[in-house]
Amino acid sequence: MFKLRTVIVLLFLAVFILVSAFISQKEGEYSIDQLREVYSSGNTRSWPKPDLDSLPAQHFTDIGPLGAAKFPAENPSSKEKILLGKMLFFDPRLSLSKQIACSSCHDPELGWGDGRHLAFGHNRQNGKRNAMTIINTGYYDKLFWDGRAESLEHQVQFPVQDKAEMAQGLKAMVKNVGKVKGYRKYFTEAFGSPKVSLLAIQQAIATFERTITSRNSRFDQFVKGNSKALADDEVMGMHLFRTKARCINCHNSPLFSDNLFHNDGQTLYGTKHEDFGHYQQTKNREDIGAFRTPSLREVNLTGPWMHHGNFPSIRDVIEYYNGGNPAPIQRSIVVNEAIRPITSPILRKLKLTKQEKLQLEAFLGSISTLNQKIASPVLPD
Repeated sequence: MFKLRTVIVLLFLAVFILVSAFISQKEGEYSIDQLREVYSSGNTRSWPKPDLDSLPAQHFTDIGPLGAAKFPAENPSSKEKILLGKMLFFDPRLSLSKQIACSSCHDPELGWGDGRHLAFGHNRQNGKRNAMTIINTGYYDKLFWDGRAESLEHQVQFPVQDKAEMAQGLKAMVKNVGKVKGYRKYFTEAFGSPKVSLLAIQQAIATFERTITSRNSRFDQFVKGNSKALADDEVMGMHLFRTKARCINCHNSPLFSDNLFHNDGQTLYGTKHEDFGHYQQTKNREDIGAFRTPSLREVNLTGPWMHHGNFPSIRDVIEYYNGGNPAPIQRSIVVNEAIRPITSPILRKLKLTKQEKLQLEAFLGSISTLNQKIASPVLPD
């Protein structure tokens, strides 16, 4: 009889523990060991449910390893085209002053950016926006913070003509490159003709830029099955990224970007730095102050952050989003309701603890790798 009661008690305790564990897991409370096991399982279907709003949920793809960038059928890759594109990318002779190259604002040793809060160009002028890294640009649907370029090929012409960047006319650029006799060999090898054209320059540079991609990060190793690739705080940070911190609403997919545009409260409305972003391309009321979601891959290398470059550290970014992205309008500003920026409803106060902020920051470090070092090419004479 005593043994029977003991067995019943033990069974009751076992059931209680299992039910408690189930309820706890259902409420999103996981032990670090559980999180480590499920996130490194290689099966995203077993992962805890992400904290998604209804709109992001409609086109949601979870984070994971990044596949190879695709080259368009009209501009297939070749080693000759990549080499030519690399030369042109590093060649300052594409600019009016013959002192500014694409690599001037996209330095491989500075995370393929320039390390400045605003770009710096022709006649020592500051641009209006931060020079976004070109890492993983081959995965974007539209280019630039405001999405004005439809492809990497299309993108090439904008900085060349911009008066605050390279300040060069496209015809003059093509003519100047054509004067460099040493380029004829490389154009012939890449395109079958020594003729220098705008299209060939665009295609060569775009082909080279599509090769600038993220390396295999510790995050990638972890979700592929290496359960020891991340430390406990990084694993917890990954879970927070997908749940309480709600980063996953915009920074989803293996690119860690939804390839969409959002107003996250940084229009700087009514100031001399006011920037309406994507609205300047679409003229749609809902796009006022919307900017393209940047990829978070290699984020530790690509600061300062945001389209205005006003955030000098990742911790500043986390604090900003934790506060719900307050975008107060100064009382002295006369508000025009027809063009008043409306912050995305996705944003809200997160109430992250100090430890959770540190864990989130640790996770972001796990999707970054070491700075790439690339030898500048010898330019043709």
